[in-house]
Amino acid sequence: MRALASVIVAPRPSLHQTILAELRGRILSGEWPPGTQLPFEQALAAQFGCSRMTVNKVMGELVSAGLIERRRKAGSFVRRPQSYSAVMEIADIRREVEGLGLAYGFEMMRLEQREADVQDAKRLGLGEPRPVLSILCRHFAARQPFCLENRLIDLTVVPDAAETAFSAAEPPGAWLMARVPWTSAEHTIRAAGADALTSAALLIPPGTPCLVIDRRTWNSDASVTAVEITYPGEAHELVARFTPSPGA
Repeated sequence: MRALASVIVAPRPSLHQTILAELRGRILSGEWPPGTQLPFEQALAAQFGCSRMTVNKVMGELVSAGLIERRRKAGSFVRRPQSYSAVMEIADIRREVEGLGLAYGFEMMRLEQREADVQDAKRLGLGEPRPVLSILCRHFAARQPFCLENRLIDLTVVPDAAETAFSAAEPPGAWLMARVPWTSAEHTIRAAGADALTSAALLIPPGTPCLVIDRRTWNSDASVTAVEITYPGEAHELVARFTPSPGA
C-alpha cells in the first residue's frame, strides 16, 4: 500500500488577528505617522465587517503595545516611538530605533569642514584653533523624525572622519565608536523649546518641549567629539541606576 503523506494546514488567522496586523502594519510602516488620528471604532467595525467589541479589543492591544494613545472625547492617535536611554551610557541611535522594532533611517543635512570658531572651541574645549568637522543630521524611526544630531569632530584627533561618507549603515556616532576608543565622557541633560531649525527637522511645532543631551568624549586628554542630540520630549526618557557609595 502506498503511504499517504500528511498535510498540515495552518489555521486561518481570526478576524481579530487580521485587523490587529493591518492596523499595526500601517503604524510601523509609517503609513500612519505619529499624530495620525485613527478612524473611530464604529467606522473600523464597518470597514472590516465585525462588531465594535472586536475593534475595541484590537485598539486596547495597540494601546498596550505603546503604538497608539486614546484621548478623551478626541479619539485614538498614533504615538511617537517611546525610547529610553541609560544616562551613563553612550547610546547607538540606530540600535535604539531598531530595538523599538522600527525601521531605521538617516539623512545628512550638513557636512562641513572648517577651522573651529569661538563656539566650536568652547564645545570641544579647545585651547587653540583646529580643523573640525561639523555634522547636522536626522535619524528616523519608521520614516518619521526620531532625533536631531548636531556634532563636532576634532579632525586633528580623528583625521579619517574628513573622508568618510556617513550613512544609515554607519551613522557618525556608530562610526566613531567603532574606530576611536573613548576613555571618558561627560553628559549634560537639559530641557529646551524647539527652535526654528529643530521644529522643521523634527516636524514638531515651534516651542515644543524637547530633551537635549549634550555629550563630550575624550581619548586620554584629547577631545574627540562634542554632540548635541535633541529628542521630542514626549518621546524619550532617561534611565539611571545607582548604587550606594561606600560607607553610605
